[in-house]
Amino acid sequence: MTRPRAGLRRRHLLALPGLFATPALAQAPWPNRPVRIIVPFGPGGPTDVVARILANGLAPAIGQPVVIENRGGAGGNIGTALAARAAPDGYTLLVPSTGFVVNASLFRNPGYDPIRDFMPITELGASPDVFLCGAGSSIRSFDDLVAKARATQGGMHFANPGTGSTPHLAGERLAIERNLTFVQVTHSSAALAVQALLAGTTEIGATALASSHAQIKAGALRAVALTGPERWFDLPEVPTMVELGFPGFVSETFLSLHVPAGTPQPVVDRLARESTAVMGDAQVRGRMRNAGFIVRPEGPAALGARVAREVASWRDLIARARIAQE
Repeated sequence: MTRPRAGLRRRHLLALPGLFATPALAQAPWPNRPVRIIVPFGPGGPTDVVARILANGLAPAIGQPVVIENRGGAGGNIGTALAARAAPDGYTLLVPSTGFVVNASLFRNPGYDPIRDFMPITELGASPDVFLCGAGSSIRSFDDLVAKARATQGGMHFANPGTGSTPHLAGERLAIERNLTFVQVTHSSAALAVQALLAGTTEIGATALASSHAQIKAGALRAVALTGPERWFDLPEVPTMVELGFPGFVSETFLSLHVPAGTPQPVVDRLARESTAVMGDAQVRGRMRNAGFIVRPEGPAALGARVAREVASWRDLIARARIAQE
């Protein structure tokens, strides 16, 4: 057998490191294909609308299409659990609403843990809850609402957009703090809760401001109190719950951006940088504010702190209100 010449043998050996390094060299930087955003609700609602605003700005920033995938059901649990199980490679993002932090206590097994299974990117927008009645109601103020609720035998019917939604829980908190009785009328969406108030089938209720802002401005609904930290810019006559004598009574429906736990830190950093830039744009902020959202794109640390804080606070309120787990 002819033995290979020494020079040829050395060339073969020199080629081996390159052979083993090929997969690493072939791995293209993120992103090299389309990115999907899972929205755990159907199309057309506030979460979907904000996710599409984000996607429209994010796509040109990262140089790849950003596709919305609506996966509704179980109060947001189905789509959120799907995102939790996705590969942590930066190609699956999640835009949930506040159910993300509430459902951990509301459901025995929501299918995900909001802290363990996800990494925070940034808050996208927040909308205070608003206590409402129809324009034809005799209730003209928050004090009127409390007085009528106290005088109604068996409790007033109270429209909410879903069990465990922040408007539902705001009503439960009010009932606890003022020793009132509400008969919660739970709807499958904010639109249906608003419709019940417009039709007068339910006299009082609550939604996120983003869901009823247009009807309030049109005079079809009357807002008697907001749960934000300050009065809303174009509803200066509507007091906050803090102003009405409820210290710390601040609740918001907030939307946020997350990725599965284990996503590489450079991808997290890039997403945080690009998404905060998109949501910080003056035109985007204006559109969001006119729709009932305040924008606070403060990045991963601020969102992570908010998630941890709200998981604990909603767990406490659900226990105090004795809301049965589903």
